Amino acid sequence: MGSNGINSKTMRIRVKFAKTEPMRFTSHLDLYRAWERLLRRANVQLVFSQGYNPRPKLQLAAPLPLGITSRSEIIDFWLSEGPDDLEILASALIQVQPPGIDIITVKSVDPSAPPLQKNVTAAQYETTLLEQSLELDQRIESLLISEAIIRQRRGKSYDLRPLIQELSIDSDDPNLIQMLLNAQEGSTGRPEEVLLALEIQPENTRIERSKIIYQI
Repeated sequence: MGSNGINSKTMRIRVKFAKTEPMRFTSHLDLYRAWERLLRRANVQLVFSQGYNPRPKLQLAAPLPLGITSRSEIIDFWLSEGPDDLEILASALIQVQPPGIDIITVKSVDPSAPPLQKNVTAAQYETTLLEQSLELDQRIESLLISEAIIRQRRGKSYDLRPLIQELSIDSDDPNLIQMLLNAQEGSTGRPEEVLLALEIQPENTRIERSKIIYQI
């Protein structure tokens, strides 16, 4: 067994799950803790980190801002010895999932593949407007043709424009905005910042992450 606890029997499990309304205001750190509790209740054989404070080896794909739900979150965890049948594992996880976590798929991936976070490239969001927004199509067009959209984050200026890959009104619903934003370390677009640039208050919307895009 290596220093990271990985041996020939180690399995890396990737779970796609929804983060729903009961966990809409759960922080990234607290979501980690919720998964630690879930996995302990499922009684799986987790791989732990080394050092003075061993922790279960878990990786969430990308932080989700408070107040946003998702139907496509991804978490990886490592088992020191995995089951022969992943359906048994999936059933065990679903039986103990708390309100706000809905497990969608469970699969095995290469244990030695790069960290999940480094493979994420972009994320799709769907924003439902709770109030009518006039001339929204013109404001979106104006935003997309801008050479730069200077915003403030944590007291520092940055250009939002290169972080927006796609931005449009849904063809079937005039109150639904579709976004495709960068989601890489040091280059992440936040949907609430896009809304503010469109002169829409995020609290007058409901935002859901519909897909995380990552390199296989």
